Amino acid sequence: MTDRAHPAAAAAGRGAGLPQLSVGIRNFAAAPPGDWRHVLDQARAADDAGIDRVFVSDHLVFGPDLSAYGDPGSGGVTGGVQPTGPDGEWLEPLTVLAAMAAVTTRVRLATNVLVAPLRRAVVLAKVATTLDALSGGRFELGVGIGWQQAEYRAAGVPFSERGAVLDQTLAACRDLWTSQRATVEGRDFSLTGVQMMPKPSDPGGVPVWIGGRPIPAVARRVAAFGTGWIPWGITADGFTAALDRMRALVQAEGRDFATVQVSYAIPTLLTPSRELDLAAMFEPVPALAELGIRDFRTMPRLARGYDAARQFLGELRAQFTERAALAGLAR
Repeated sequence: MTDRAHPAAAAAGRGAGLPQLSVGIRNFAAAPPGDWRHVLDQARAADDAGIDRVFVSDHLVFGPDLSAYGDPGSGGVTGGVQPTGPDGEWLEPLTVLAAMAAVTTRVRLATNVLVAPLRRAVVLAKVATTLDALSGGRFELGVGIGWQQAEYRAAGVPFSERGAVLDQTLAACRDLWTSQRATVEGRDFSLTGVQMMPKPSDPGGVPVWIGGRPIPAVARRVAAFGTGWIPWGITADGFTAALDRMRALVQAEGRDFATVQVSYAIPTLLTPSRELDLAAMFEPVPALAELGIRDFRTMPRLARGYDAARQFLGELRAQFTERAALAGLAR
């Protein structure tokens, strides 16, 4: 399949252009927050402030040992610390995004990332296209394989087969989204002769972002299914080298890497007085935009109330746009 005809390449091309600012909204808490309505107020604030995309995270359950989050061999990241303990509260992300869709009108809604192998492929495909319909085509599915064996045991999915399960899940979703009658056969499912309606608003299907490191398995996934790539476990100092490696790997799979959107995780930086240092956070944006990066993701702590969140996110948007303008890329 040529890139011109590749569904993911077409979706990526439509999203390319001006740099986009994506903001994470915490659908998790280390201790019970009492009331979760603040996540909807924050989504409304992001919508009104001109934020391009909001994203939420995913965990279904936790085992007592979270050390694998800091182990790259298990899918974690060196030195990583899980943001809550095993008893932290986590809202299911697709449900959260459906609620956000009801209170917003323009901001894109994404998972960053959904541990997709934990969901049955046909159910995930249906939920995704339902979100697409309810949001007016604003949903984006970011997926990864996760790092926690206990979560896979709880879902009845072999941890050792998680990559293969993700590949089959994505293949099934794309077929259900784009074919009149699906034909995919999986390790424990058969879609032969079935059909699913409604289809997503985009003929190529719901946009899919692939999370992971620049390794062959992730590159194959990006080449086959990815609107975009969400780098994982990569430091700022190592980002350019990782980008070059992923470019080579994806192009070796026959996909023009220029048709793949790439996200960049902006680290949270503080001034000596412990205030958010937006100037320092956005300082790399022009240089990264010159490399073709168009999606910049950050997860600052947001006020729970709409008014305070709206004011802060407006300032965030303004400073980001000012930096992007230095590369000749701004609204």
